[in-house]
Amino acid sequence: MAGVWRCVAAAVLMCVCLWDSTEAVGGAVSRPRPQRTRHKKPKADLIDLAPVAQSVDIQQMTGRWYLLNMASKCSHLINHGTKVQPTVLTLTRSPDSDQTMSVSTKTRDNHQCWEIQQVYHLSAAPGKLTLKGPRSELDTKIVIGETDYSSYAIMYFQKRGQISIKLYSRSVDDLSEPMLSKFEQLAENQTFGLAYLFPFPTYSHCGDVDRDHVINCDPEC
Repeated sequence: MAGVWRCVAAAVLMCVCLWDSTEAVGGAVSRPRPQRTRHKKPKADLIDLAPVAQSVDIQQMTGRWYLLNMASKCSHLINHGTKVQPTVLTLTRSPDSDQTMSVSTKTRDNHQCWEIQQVYHLSAAPGKLTLKGPRSELDTKIVIGETDYSSYAIMYFQKRGQISIKLYSRSVDDLSEPMLSKFEQLAENQTFGLAYLFPFPTYSHCGDVDRDHVINCDPEC
């Protein structure tokens, strides 16, 4: 069962690509040429370049959010983006800590509803959170880029240097064209053209999930 859970978690929670784009296709590796050692300035973290909502009120971010659209260059989405499933995110303040948020993600895999439970760690900087991985280099950095709390939220996710952007809505009944256009513009600013935008279904979201299909990823999956 643990193996099944890991596979479902990987499919359900795909935020960014997890593979290094420098790996050779088919496993072939060319012999490296000797090079002089050059001292380069450290590159700016891409997530630090993402726009951050000013004075984010985390308490107002709590509650249910429906995933409407996602911008990503992840190969899995590029190959299977037409098969994405309705996804709903629920944020709550953790009862035992004011530095964390409990996160529930519900979606389907092979016609079965699943719930993934995680924890986001708040940082000192407003609007920035971290989903911790088994090692620090596998952490997912999260930025709340823009929100009005009552209708939409745009969030940036980065793992292993790869960024994805997600558009969430409080409701799927009254979608705003300006909101969708704003998301497309922000995605384009991060070099995501229309070919890298993946709309999610706005119907048939999962309700209650039985215990056998709840995956607890605290502290990690």
